[in-house]
Amino acid sequence: MTRTTTTKRIGAALAATAAAFALGLGGASIADAKIVPVDISCTNNGGHQPGGQQPTCQGNSLTQDSENQNPAGHAPRGHN
Repeated sequence: MTRTTTTKRIGAALAATAAAFALGLGGASIADAKIVPVDISCTNNGGHQPGGQQPTCQGNSLTQDSENQNPAGHAPRGHN
């Protein structure tokens, strides 16, 4: 084997190791995301949203509507 071929192989091995390490670290941060229920609206007995009502119900005879959301504020598929 020539010196150039050996250098290329060592460089390729180092690049592959660095890529595997970087992808391993990137994948670990994705697992930290938690999906939690978030209050989105209230409905009264008639099925309507009362005017001026905040997302969290403040009164009797109101039904709390919630939605599962990830940290970005989106509802992931299959979680609602």
